[in-house]
Amino acid sequence: QVQVVESGGGSVQAGGSLRLSCVASGFIFSTYSIAWFRQAPGKEREWVSCISSDGLIRHVDAVKGRFTIYQDNTKNTVNLQMNSLRPEDTAMYYCAARGGGGCPWWAAAYSGWGQGTQVTVAS
Repeated sequence: QVQVVESGGGSVQAGGSLRLSCVASGFIFSTYSIAWFRQAPGKEREWVSCISSDGLIRHVDAVKGRFTIYQDNTKNTVNLQMNSLRPEDTAMYYCAARGGGGCPWWAAAYSGWGQGTQVTVAS
């Protein structure tokens, strides 16, 4: 029912940019919060960025100043603009939807998950 689909991943050199997109369906977009998580091999899943239904925009400290999250409500899409990419940003990136306000950092707070899109940053 609640579905999100990510796209936009790829392989770039350090310092490059990518824009990830999350297209939502099956729910009223304006009532949900959308977050981006990432998971690198051997690492736990990490909360990265979020835009909430009640107007919050938050980023993990590691990406502040480099990543920007924004939405296009007419297309039910949330985008993550990733600039100045670093090798440590390499991970599978997931879009997640939450039927409530706020931007929790724990994965269980989100009910809808995409399949992921791979981001690889070469040094």
